[in-house]
Amino acid sequence: MAAAPTPPQPRDYAGFNWTGFSTLYQKEVRRFLKVGMQTVMAPVVTSLLYMMVFVVAVRGAAPPISGVAFATFVAPGLIMMAILNNAFANSSSSLLQAKMMGLTSDFMTPPLSPLEQVMAFSLGAATRGILVGTVTAIVVALLPKSHLTFAQPWAIVYFGVGASLILGFVGILTGLWAEKFDHLATITNFLIMPMTFLSGTFYLVDRLPEPFRSASHFNPFFYLIDGFRYGFIGHADGNLAIGAAMTGGLVLGLSVTCWLLFRAGWRLKS
Repeated sequence: MAAAPTPPQPRDYAGFNWTGFSTLYQKEVRRFLKVGMQTVMAPVVTSLLYMMVFVVAVRGAAPPISGVAFATFVAPGLIMMAILNNAFANSSSSLLQAKMMGLTSDFMTPPLSPLEQVMAFSLGAATRGILVGTVTAIVVALLPKSHLTFAQPWAIVYFGVGASLILGFVGILTGLWAEKFDHLATITNFLIMPMTFLSGTFYLVDRLPEPFRSASHFNPFFYLIDGFRYGFIGHADGNLAIGAAMTGGLVLGLSVTCWLLFRAGWRLKS
């Protein structure tokens, strides 16, 4: 009598599941690359339009800011704005689409821990933000009178990566909370965009009237943009140490919050 076949044994993922994490991360990256004209090129075109409106239209009428030409001052803010918006859009839309289409089981059923899930979604969002920011920087650098330099490369990398992770985590929280795309639009239009435009993207916040001037120094986007711009022009409008500490603190705090919500299955498990 033939021996009964031995059933396959469940695979043991001791420690970190690199296979599952890399698969989910690649899925997030391929998701936005598949529609690259919409997710990568469209934001670049938008940034170029801003440059035309705020730089080309004034035709040298704007005075230098912080000792550099107006175009040189504005360019880093536009690049950071592209990073922030696209990192947020990637993770928030991915989670909301999965919830609306009933596809949360695709990443909840496999042997993926909450840490691996949060890392995959956040790094996928950061990848899109950094990619869009890099392409935007290359295109803006080719424009006349932009004169982009790299005074402090460490600040460009630190604040650029930190901003993409922070907005990736915020996108995760929004995607978990939202039940329809109107909710995403609400956060984008009434939180992300106002905080971006009131953070010194196109001007020095010291030129704002009170109470907006003082309020701007409590806006985390101000420190992200200011630190990122410092990497290009070598001059910071705010306290660089506070900005660096705040960036690291937000990355840590938001990552823990997302991990706790994934562990609890908040709005993911029926």
